[in-house]
Amino acid sequence: MASATPMVRAALDARLGRLRSKYGIPGISAAIRFADGSTWQGTAGLADVAARRAVTPDTAFSIASVSKTFTAALILALIEDGRLGLDMPATSYLPTLPIDPAITVRQLLDHTSGLRDFYYGPGVDRALLSKPARVWTAARSLSYLRKPFAKPGVSWHYSNTNYLVLGMLAEAVGGAPVADQLRERFFGPLGLDHTWYQAVDTPAGPVAHAYRFTGMGTSLPAIDLSDGTKVVPFTSVVTSAGAAGSIATTAGDLVRWAAALYGGDALTPASRDAMVADTARTAMLQPTVPYGLGVQAVQVGGHRTLGHSGRFLGTRAVVRWLPDDGVAIAVLTNQSRRDVNPILADLLTVALQAQPDCLTCPSIP
Repeated sequence: MASATPMVRAALDARLGRLRSKYGIPGISAAIRFADGSTWQGTAGLADVAARRAVTPDTAFSIASVSKTFTAALILALIEDGRLGLDMPATSYLPTLPIDPAITVRQLLDHTSGLRDFYYGPGVDRALLSKPARVWTAARSLSYLRKPFAKPGVSWHYSNTNYLVLGMLAEAVGGAPVADQLRERFFGPLGLDHTWYQAVDTPAGPVAHAYRFTGMGTSLPAIDLSDGTKVVPFTSVVTSAGAAGSIATTAGDLVRWAAALYGGDALTPASRDAMVADTARTAMLQPTVPYGLGVQAVQVGGHRTLGHSGRFLGTRAVVRWLPDDGVAIAVLTNQSRRDVNPILADLLTVALQAQPDCLTCPSIP
């Protein structure tokens, strides 16, 4: 069984540093939780380039759409409580919501609602970037919503609008802000001490600035996206996302969350099974990635995985749980020009192949 032995830790540390350099990433944090409970957490590079502040294990990053795993879990927990119905229309709970009244909670969770992504609305980029410190409301985000792709249930289209609306639903039936509900149900009980809902909660530790680049060259300067606050990448994009992408966390907390959500008791077994089983329903609609109730179900290096990826301007993140191996892995970066899934796959290969007596085996690519 793979474990975080000293030799495996050394191999992973070395690989992480090489990958950061190869891809020209300002800062990176990664963690792996092994089946025996041992954990490796590695960091490389800078959280703040101008200040030369290094990434440390307690440095949090914006995880963008990985936040959807928390929102989906909250919605399923509210269903467990009997406050929501999975196949009930969303407008049953928010009657003034300007969406098709046939759209169900399930269709919001699995992106079959037909709703377009408000981030693709005309003028939204200009509005977000021109005033990066501005706090957006859900109503402002929805004002950029265009006509639906299709009628509910007949197509699959990934849309942040779905999870913005789910956050509104959670607040309507849960009787408290999403941030408060997540803190009470998950952050506190699971010991996620370095996880918070941005622009609402007080940051629980240092946070990595987010950076954009003018091209793919690794020597290009990193352009800081900070708006002068501790909300990353910047306030307008985070607050416009709402429950679709507002969480900041560390790699260590994120693997703890994945283990609890997909392999633990964050939800009942029935809710977790429903989350994954929904991938069979959406498969008939040919999604770009196998998708269930807030979960991506993809193969990584021949291993079945559950999890989610996320991207904002200036940040990319991914988390995966390997149900057959009992392993969780997360990779967080403060850039958005490079896909981090290949980095995750590379680190996973090292973690599962490296042997205590063979740090430089040829079989480790």
